[in-house]
Amino acid sequence: MVCRMFRLETEVDKARRDLLRARLRDTNTKASPVLRALRGTPEEHDTPLHIWAMDRHDALAGGLVGYTWATWLHVNYLWVDRAHRGGGLGSRLLAEAEHLAASERGCRAARLETWDFQAPGFYTRLGYDIVCVIDDYPPGITEYTLTKRLP
Repeated sequence: MVCRMFRLETEVDKARRDLLRARLRDTNTKASPVLRALRGTPEEHDTPLHIWAMDRHDALAGGLVGYTWATWLHVNYLWVDRAHRGGGLGSRLLAEAEHLAASERGCRAARLETWDFQAPGFYTRLGYDIVCVIDDYPPGITEYTLTKRLP
């Protein structure tokens, strides 16, 4: 039996993080023909997608922050100011993101995460399907992952 000794460290180290990410990327690329095919194409990299809704006073009324990657739109944040909720602004922001992702970036699907107290019903009404439920993440809250096929 071979015994190896390792020193474990817990400090934040950006250089090691980048090295680890590169090595994982190389390992995944070798293991997956799909990821190999992505290398060297525009879809290889995340491309930010931001949409801002400004009110008549140029104040932020709402916005969507996400990115596209490998024919998917990923919505990180969607927020509408309380004064503008209920009027369809959130739906408009999401529809615009889906439209841009599909028509300009070739995306075929979208995904996002939301908590139980946020908007799972909003997203399901707009055609998203719940594909994952994580209870107690964080404790006392349920997180949902939703996806939608884009036209």
